[in-house]
Amino acid sequence: MTVHIPFDNSYARLPDSFYTSQSPSPVARPGLIAVNDALARELGLDPAELRSPEGIEVLAGNRIPDGAEPLAQVYAGHQFAGWVPRLGDGRAVLLGEVIDQAGQRRDIQLKGAGRTPYSRGGDGRAWLGPVLREYLVSEAMHAFGIPTTRALAATTTGQEVLRETALPGAVLTRVAASHIRVGTFQYFAARQDVEALQALADHVITRHYPDAATPLDLLNAVIARQATLIARWMGVGFIHGVMNTDNMAISGETIDYGPCAFMDAYHPETVYSSIDSFGRYAYFRQPEIAVWNLAQFASCLLPLMGEKDAAIAAATEAVHRFPDLYAEAWLTTFRAKIGLTLEEDGDADLIQKLLDWMAANGADFTNTFRFLSVDSVPDGLEEWARNWTARRARDRGDAAAVMAAANPAFIPRNHRVEEAIKAAVSGDLAPFNRLDRVLAQPFDDQPAAADLQRPPAPDEVVQRTFCGT
Repeated sequence: MTVHIPFDNSYARLPDSFYTSQSPSPVARPGLIAVNDALARELGLDPAELRSPEGIEVLAGNRIPDGAEPLAQVYAGHQFAGWVPRLGDGRAVLLGEVIDQAGQRRDIQLKGAGRTPYSRGGDGRAWLGPVLREYLVSEAMHAFGIPTTRALAATTTGQEVLRETALPGAVLTRVAASHIRVGTFQYFAARQDVEALQALADHVITRHYPDAATPLDLLNAVIARQATLIARWMGVGFIHGVMNTDNMAISGETIDYGPCAFMDAYHPETVYSSIDSFGRYAYFRQPEIAVWNLAQFASCLLPLMGEKDAAIAAATEAVHRFPDLYAEAWLTTFRAKIGLTLEEDGDADLIQKLLDWMAANGADFTNTFRFLSVDSVPDGLEEWARNWTARRARDRGDAAAVMAAANPAFIPRNHRVEEAIKAAVSGDLAPFNRLDRVLAQPFDDQPAAADLQRPPAPDEVVQRTFCGT
């Protein structure tokens, strides 16, 4: 069966300095883990073709489909605030782009596809655990309605990769509006390549922000999307874990899931990432890190914004608008979580008092809000609940419906993801498939999956998450 992918590769038409033409490295024995049928159809692809022997070879990197122009993108970035002048796709290959059924341009990328010129000594491969984690978490984020890269497929490679020990290899087929990052702009800005910066800005405006008439418009649009995105992360207790500038997508999608995690017990200082030794990317710091990253993006656009002093003033003003945009998006997100549709001055204080109580009592983030949506108030929260009830009485919305749509019953809990990975390493994909199926409908009551709502027991708590590299 021939695999038909209608490629239309705009990034490959940019200058050679933007990428290196690079084919995926073949693997020993490709095998299928999963194909995302719904996403395949969105892209105009046939899931049956992707499941065919030829399709599996395409998804694993052993066969290049017609029309693909595989490449590895170059970019730079600040990693934990330390400047790295050249990063790039060290283990990913962009096969090409398609126009989906809604008329939107989407990248198709193989992650774990082997060495590239940007691998910096790495093997360019991924092991099974991070592939399954990104598949589950990115698809859950999509089901939450949060902008994200998507997982089209996952395959095994039939060969091992060496980390602390030998582990089974895998490849993730990732779909994104694009893989252009703040770090992509930083790469050319650091080289004072104004011509490349202009070409990149023009490409991004055409692709993502067609209403932007100027680089300043582009900056304002990216800032607005990031403010909303980070607020939505906060609303589901998501901690990205590695918010480096090369992991901030210009499109406004969540990208690069690495050591990400969802909080169980709520505390604003929660950190899971094993490489975040000083809590730079803790839950509560994510908005301020977004500002830091956006300031780097703004500095990259300055050469395109005219006279220097005026450009600096305009860019500074734009970045300084982020806190207000974020605060508005955060309030919108958390108002919905407690069933409010109208605005009152005391709403932020009401929400914060609930969060303070949750932090002091180690309350489960997801379940507390879900229980409130069915008017189940934990012991010790009665006084707050009286104020909340009075506030809801002044609102005109259907509180129950608003909360049911804002508070998922199911998240990819760390211990359940680890459980699925451990089983998959042993050859059992049933826990992964079950978790994937339940997370596709995270707002629905699913009594048969009630065990997946349960917070971890003390011996199940996952203290640290790890990058796939």
